[in-house]
Amino acid sequence: MKVLYQYPHESIYAGRTIYWGYKNAFTDMGHEFKTLTATSNLNQLLLDWQPNIFITSLNRYYIRYLDLDILKKAVKNGVVVFVNTPFWNPTISKLRINESPGLKNDKEMLELIHKGFGHIYFNSCETDDERMDGFEQTTGYKHYTIPLAADKTIIKPMYDKRFSADISYVGTYLPEKRHFFKEYVFPLKDKYKLKLYGQDWTIFQRILGWVQRGGQYFNIPYLRTINKPKLRLEDEAKIYNSSTISINVHEEYQKRYGGDCNERTFKIPLAGGFEITDDVACIRKYFKEGEEIVIAKDKKDWFEKIDYYIKNPEKRLAIIEAGHEKVLKKHTYHNRVEEVIHLYEGVKRS
Repeated sequence: MKVLYQYPHESIYAGRTIYWGYKNAFTDMGHEFKTLTATSNLNQLLLDWQPNIFITSLNRYYIRYLDLDILKKAVKNGVVVFVNTPFWNPTISKLRINESPGLKNDKEMLELIHKGFGHIYFNSCETDDERMDGFEQTTGYKHYTIPLAADKTIIKPMYDKRFSADISYVGTYLPEKRHFFKEYVFPLKDKYKLKLYGQDWTIFQRILGWVQRGGQYFNIPYLRTINKPKLRLEDEAKIYNSSTISINVHEEYQKRYGGDCNERTFKIPLAGGFEITDDVACIRKYFKEGEEIVIAKDKKDWFEKIDYYIKNPEKRLAIIEAGHEKVLKKHTYHNRVEEVIHLYEGVKRS
């Protein structure tokens, strides 16, 4: 199987680990994998190389670097197009550059769908999530759920004393999370050894992030790469494995709607870490609460559970083992690749 994956520029945000997750899984499973960047020769990759699967995203940033006439020719030659699709009903702020806030009122993107832009429209949220209400009825296309996952080629249980801590968090200090951090996370440093890693924790870092995203959208040399990742991909696994507790924090809209969760949900257990997460309903579909993962239902529950497992670390062990086995069995990017291939075969049969 030949797979072409559109990834215009290297990102320091979630797109980076999602891209590497799929790339590593496809190649590890014996498939050919190439990347379509902002500087790639699209004609050569789509028409000459002739991939079986092309994975792209339905937003202006990606479309900006995609010649639709060449794509149309490739589709006629048999390529099956997978489209990572924004929520139908807007939930994400319009200030999130290079992300689409919602499809419902986006006439340009809707026109692309009606013209047959893709075959499979998917994202990470569950099919009954109200954020996708109206997509199938309006477009005539089915919405498929392919949750995020963990990369088992990189994420393995690895202890590293450099990252030893009572509590750790790896991620971006997003505006939609800042209230939670002020109320639930920052107070932890008064009692425990707390370590925070990732992006946008200072005003300077946030400015650099904005500059880089603008540079990537307009493909401006130097600006598009001005901000570098602060961790190697394998460092994240070491952080989770070397912490007594790895906390997981979602955006407010994820907790409100409950239909999708982040990569951390799966990465922490795969790394052999112990996860306490905020409450997102769909996590209970993927894990047995209290046996494979610990979910804090409210502020009181959050602090009580953190304190309990810090004082009783042996109580974590069975949950760590069960969570690790569940992710390894059902929630790696290898599992997601199997689903992609299954959907591809369905399109070819029809």
